[in-house]
This record gives sequence, structure tokens and C-alpha cells, in this order.
Amino acid sequence: MARLDVPPALPLPGRLLVAAPVLSDENFSRTVILLLDHDEEGSLGLVLNRPSHVPVGTVLPTWDGRTTGTDVLFTGGPVADDNALALGLLPGPIDGPEPDGFRRLAGPFGLVDLDNDPVDAMADLSAIRIYAGYAGWSAGQLEDEVAEGAWYVVDGGPNDVFSDEPESLWRQVLRRQPSELAFVATPSTDPSLN
Repeated sequence: MARLDVPPALPLPGRLLVAAPVLSDENFSRTVILLLDHDEEGSLGLVLNRPSHVPVGTVLPTWDGRTTGTDVLFTGGPVADDNALALGLLPGPIDGPEPDGFRRLAGPFGLVDLDNDPVDAMADLSAIRIYAGYAGWSAGQLEDEVAEGAWYVVDGGPNDVFSDEPESLWRQVLRRQPSELAFVATPSTDPSLN
């Protein structure tokens, strides 16, 4: 596929990484990742559009029925996929106080301590999803992948992170882009043109 004439955006916490069609790794093909941490030591994010078929209550009974949109675990990425991470959305000002058991990572998003009482945790949050594993990159690795055209870096928001239709998120995010990226969401049926 020819490289698009799209100015590269910096990978920053809170932005979305959208897999380019050339990214064929089965762990990341057509994924949308919320970047939670990015610094000189590396990067960490959660795949937003890979719901599993495992009910939350099967793994974390006290959290059964408390997640946003769908009550299944999401596959957050291939790293530490036997560990659960909870992503919460804290309403209110970005510089406001953090409730107990919540650690802000990117804008209104943060990690929720799954050892806390779910009722107490949910009292302060407007949304929560639970992920098995995460996506991680070593120092400089993500920048290299973005420069190679494997990822598009775009702005996103709570409606993306807690989408009611996660399976169609890749296409939705690309279609709303104001540049040539919108065309990527509708690949040609002729593979030689992709």
C-alpha cells in the first residue's frame, strides 16, 4: 500500500493508535489502542476494540455487571494477558482530585484498583472496562513503528474508549478523520489497489 500523505502526529498519552492496513501482526491488525503512557522508557496502551467472550463475572465475580457497554473482558494486548487491568473514566476537571483506588494516566482516563469495592469505585466513575493484558513498546519502538507507517496517531475521546460498538471502532475512527485517512476505512475489493 502506498504511504498516505498524512502529517504524523506525536504519540502522546490519551491519543489513539489506529493500526494501518499494512500492520498484519494478528495481535494488532485493525486495532485501536488508547495510549496510556509514553515516555523515554517506552509506551503502554490498551486495545479498545477486542471484546472477548469471557464474562467479567467468570474471572472477577465482584465486578460482574459493573462494566460499561458490555459485561465481558476485553483483550487489552498480548503483554501479561493473564492479568486484569481496569480502565475508568473520571468525570470533571482534568486537574481535579483522584478518588481512592484510581490513578489518572491520560486526561480523564486512569486505572482502577480491582481490589477495591466495586460499589465505592463506581461511585466516582462514569465508565469502566476491564482488560486482560496490555500493549507495550520498549524505548523508541513505538516512534519507529509510527515513522514506518504501521500506526496512525489521532485524537479520540470517551465515546471511542467506551464505544457500544467496539468491533466497528477501527472503521469509525478512520472515517471521521479530515484527511486521506478517511479513505483507509473503506479498502478496495481489488487487493492490488490497497
